[in-house]
Amino acid sequence: MSNWTDAILFGFGLVAFVLGVTSIIMGFIAQPAGQETAMKSRVEYGFFGVSGVVLFILFWYALTVG
Repeated sequence: MSNWTDAILFGFGLVAFVLGVTSIIMGFIAQPAGQETAMKSRVEYGFFGVSGVVLFILFWYALTVG
């Protein structure tokens, strides 16, 4: 019960990883109607996916160092 910060960091890291990987997968799967819209949604999903994975790495680093 004394390591609440580690538990919270683990939870945030897990959520960031799941959302990041899900966004990357959706970038490959989702295909909206228009060509311009399709590329725009892939870029958005890719950005959020990479951001989620980077946050996961940051939380993982904070857990291992701290």
